[in-house]
Amino acid sequence: MTESVITASPQASVREIAVLMRERNVGSVVLVDDGRPVAFITDRDLALSVVADGRSADERASDHASSPVITGEPDMEVEEAGQLMMRHGVRRIVVLSGGALAGVVTLDDLATRGLAPELSARVTRAALPDYFFHPRGG
Repeated sequence: MTESVITASPQASVREIAVLMRERNVGSVVLVDDGRPVAFITDRDLALSVVADGRSADERASDHASSPVITGEPDMEVEEAGQLMMRHGVRRIVVLSGGALAGVVTLDDLATRGLAPELSARVTRAALPDYFFHPRGG
């Protein structure tokens, strides 16, 4: 688990989030409202949902973030975190301790535990439309 999580308000603009990512050298930010994580935005979200669609950098970040946030507990087993990722088709889980943000578990974190190949394949398949996985040829 990564304990140093970068957070921002859901009302922050896309530009503010991008600047924050650049300054902190991170690829994701947890959007927090009243101390509760409400959404998760990544550099990929910015590229695909904002830049590729020609959207304004002044739009609210929460309009381009993943929500609801998938959460886990600090004492969950590595396999449990992997199962959550596969079940929900996500690459990151927000870790809460007593309702407070404690960290983030990412697919990269699990890679160091040797679970990455299976998880990556399953998470990628869960996140993509079926037309990427239809039988080829005739």
